[in-house]
Formats: sequence, C-alpha cells, structure tokens
Amino acid sequence: MLLRMAVCARLCGVGQSRRCRRRQRHSQADQESDSEMDMDEEKEEERVVGKMKDDPDGSSCHKTCGAGPSGAGASGVTELGCRNSPCAGPPRPQTLLDLPPELLVEIFASLPGTALPNLALVCKKFRQILNTETVWRRRCTEEFGMKDDLRKMEIVGISSRELYVKRVNPQVKSGRFMKLLPDYEHMDYRDVYTHLLYPYRHILGLWQPDIGPYGGLLNVVVDGLFIIGWMYLPPHDPRVEDPMRRRPLFRIHMWEKNKAAVECMYGHKGAHKGDIQTVKKDEFSTKCNQTDHHRMPGGRQEEFRTWLEEEWGRTLEDIFHEHMQELILMKFIYTSQYDNCLTYRRIYMPPCLPSDLMQPGLFKGTYGSHGLEIIMLSFHGSKAKATKLTGDPNVPAGQLTLEIDLNHPVRLPDLEQQRNMEELSRLVLGVHEEAQRGLQGQDTPSEGAEAGPAQGAEGSDVAPPAGAEDVEPRAGACSAPPELQPFVLPLGVMARNEVYPRTCKMCFYGTGLIAGHGFTSPERTPGLFVVFDDDHFGFIWLELKSFSLYSRLTDQLSHAQAPSMDHFEAMLRNMQSWTS
Repeated sequence: MLLRMAVCARLCGVGQSRRCRRRQRHSQADQESDSEMDMDEEKEEERVVGKMKDDPDGSSCHKTCGAGPSGAGASGVTELGCRNSPCAGPPRPQTLLDLPPELLVEIFASLPGTALPNLALVCKKFRQILNTETVWRRRCTEEFGMKDDLRKMEIVGISSRELYVKRVNPQVKSGRFMKLLPDYEHMDYRDVYTHLLYPYRHILGLWQPDIGPYGGLLNVVVDGLFIIGWMYLPPHDPRVEDPMRRRPLFRIHMWEKNKAAVECMYGHKGAHKGDIQTVKKDEFSTKCNQTDHHRMPGGRQEEFRTWLEEEWGRTLEDIFHEHMQELILMKFIYTSQYDNCLTYRRIYMPPCLPSDLMQPGLFKGTYGSHGLEIIMLSFHGSKAKATKLTGDPNVPAGQLTLEIDLNHPVRLPDLEQQRNMEELSRLVLGVHEEAQRGLQGQDTPSEGAEAGPAQGAEGSDVAPPAGAEDVEPRAGACSAPPELQPFVLPLGVMARNEVYPRTCKMCFYGTGLIAGHGFTSPERTPGLFVVFDDDHFGFIWLELKSFSLYSRLTDQLSHAQAPSMDHFEAMLRNMQSWTS
C-alpha cells in the first residue's frame, strides 16, 4: 500500500492545484501502458525501500511534513502536505497561488476596491482573476450600494422619468427632449468603480446648500449607473404627514467607457452640461454650463407660476394673505438667481443613544406663513435640540429653533384646564423661572445639582408624567413607556394643521427662537415641548400663541451617519456660524 501511494503521488503531481487531474486525463492511456507503469512501480519500490533502510524511523519524512514521529505525520496525514513523501491524505496549498481560481475570486472580492490594483501587479494569475466581473460587482454593491445589473439596464424606473430615461438603446426619446445615452452593454463593473463611483465617493451623503437663509437638504446617492443629487422638499403646507418631495439637481454617469460626465438637471428642458468641483473636505460646488436651459418661453412670469405650483401647490390668487405673498415672492427672487450654481456643506444624521428620549432624526414641521420646514432633532445629555435645515428670512437655516430641557418635565392638568391659555402659561412660566434660577446657581454648584426631575422641580405642577416617576429623564422613553394622557390645544392658539394627536406621552419645558426680518433681535421665548409618539412631537409658542406640529421624515438616507458625537456637535456649531 505504501508503495502504491508513492506511485500515485508521483503520477498525480501532488502540490499546487493539479491534484489528481493527470490521472483523470490519462485514464484511458493507463490501460494501454500497464507494462510501463509496472516498471515505474518497481523503480519507485526500490527507491522507497532503499530510503526506508537509510532512515528506518521515518524522521526525514517527518521533518519534511512538519510533524513529529507521534504527530500527524506518523499516521500518514500531514498539516501542509508533502510532495515527495509517502504520507497519506490530500495535498494542501502552501501559497495563494496553489488555491483554485474560484476561491481566489471569493477572497479578492472581499478586499477593498482600492487594494485590488496593487494586487493585480503581483503576478499574471492574480491579474487575470481580478478581471472577473464578480469581484468588481461585489465592490460596487458593498461599498456604494449599487444594485442594478449592467446587463439588464433596459429600463430602470425612477420618479423623474420625464427628465431622464436609462436604457440600453443609445437613442431614447422622452416626453420633452431627445437625449443621446451611452451603450451600457459594453461597460463592465471595473470601469464603473474606477471612473464613476470611486472618484465621486466623497460627495455621497447628506448636504446643505448655501442658499442664504433658506438652506435645504440634498441627498447624493448611487442609482444604477448614475450618481444623482436629489433635493428634498417638504410637502405642501400644511400637509405635514405627506411624504417628502424630491427634485433632481444634477447627475453623474458613464458617458464613455473610461469617462464620467456631469449634467445639470435644473429647469424643464432636460439634462444639460454641468460641472462639479470639490473645494475642500466636506464641501463641493456645482455649476451649470448652459443656464439658458433654465429659462422658459413665457419669461419670468411663467417661471414664477411654475415654481409657485411646484413649491406651494397653488397659484398666487389662492393666497389671500398679503404678508405670505410677499414672503413667497421674496423666496422666488432670491433662490432663482443661483441657477443651480451652489456650494454644499456636509451634514450628518444625529447619533442615537440608548438613553435618548425618542429616536433622533429629521422632521418636517409647520412654521406659520413660512410653510413647512425641515429640522434635525438631536439629544445632548439633558438637552434636546432642534436645528433648522431649511429656514426663512426671520430664523435662517442652521439656527437652533428649539432647545428642550429634559430635566424639567411638565405635568398637564385635566382637559378643561388645558383649554385655558392662562393656565398653560402659568405652568410653563413657573418652570421657566425655576430653570432660570438653576442657570444662575450653576456658578455656585452644590449637592443635588444634577438632580432628576423629581428633585429639580418644585410644586405639583412640575413633575414626571404619569407612569414615569421612577425613571430618569434621559432614559424615560427607553426603560418604561409612560402612560398616554389626554391633550388638547388651548383656545386662541393658532395651528396650521387642525388635525393633531389628542394624546401625548410627556411634556417638557423648552425655548424657541424668534427674530425679526433679517434675523434681527433674536431671542429665546419659553414654550411647551409635547411628545406624542416616536414619530411626532409639537411645540406651543407661548408668546406667539401658535402651535408647530412635527412629523418624522421616513426616507432611507445612506452615507449619512456621523463618525462620532464630537463630529456631530462640531457640525452643529459650524451650521450656526454659516447663517449667523
């Protein structure tokens, strides 16, 4: 048996990846050459027997196989495999080159795309394997979320089909324009990764455009063979529960096999030439090279009517409030002058901690005559902050619109007293005075300075909500959900949306930022922060006698997580400086 194993090892060429393929290829030839095999077997027998006489304990084989006399080598099974020994067991690879190609494809596909070009320089075999579409397709999918198949790009449905269509047919006629598109069938994933996804990876994620006090929210994503910059717009006032609206501002795609093209999507005449410049880290600019595509045949009046219908969902004749008409006209004049030549700064989604009162994130809320605006809710220890992503001439984007003190909850009275504005003002102003005394006493800290809501508030009007007496304010929503309590707006409080929740979880004292036109004389005024559920909250502005209702933005936003809480807080400080 030992002699036959040695002959098999010699015939099969044990080592690398050939294994016993030589025996399989010459199975028929073996039947015709029995005499030659017998001679080889006799010679091999003489060689092995002679070797065994010189080394009766088999130590040389053990040394070669890397096993001792009593180890795996003694039983004929080695750890790495031995090419020139009579040891039993399948041969095992000693280097990456010995692995089969299909296994190398799996290994290389799990490496970062940036490491693959250097890996291709190692040898010809690696270079051939790295030309496999499977490797680069997985990198495009795992690193950038690309899901479409390049070989099945006949139709990729998106919400803006009238603006552009993606098909294999190089000439596609849409409802408004004729556009020449590349032949995607002859592209491969390596070209897409190398010339599209990787060079423009830094612009993926959430951004805030520099449009004066109005701001905005831009989400740059990978959509098939395109990188698209979507501008997110709030629903039409006052429908806060409606989903967000999206408008494409620019796109980047593979125009040739090794070249990506940037196109402006602003206006109503289809895609046209544009440009993107990366100014510095976490900032980039867009430029339209054909601004005449933004103009309409009817001039500025037609452009205004079209913009008003898209922005507000109504005509100017439907808006009877004169002050509101002035605000709308002012926004159109201010925003249209940019012609999609904008600078964007990166923003992050707020980090979520187990101690947060509710899930942080983006919300759309009502702001009186200014319509719906987008805010970002985040938690910072005993404080909750709402920062504007879109703004108005009074309080611009980037400013802290709400600041909530989670150490000062407010217990609501019964429904009859809730309808009394004076009673609500008395409750909130009482907590406001308590909070101001606490701020003045921070210069002389004493024991109990970090007291929870039960120690930090006096009287029966300021206490934890029902069902949450034993819960710290920072973790009240996570440890034990409080009981729902009835809620109604006081008489005389203005609400853009008359449909609002009639039960709430808890209420807290907070302040809201108000200012004159042009952000003049800004001041923080006390109010009541009301948590309805995990996706809705409200704020009663006492001085303005108005109510703002906020609803969560549920869109999936990728590449938007903050690296750390420090990065997020630094971003908030920078946002305030942009529009101060």
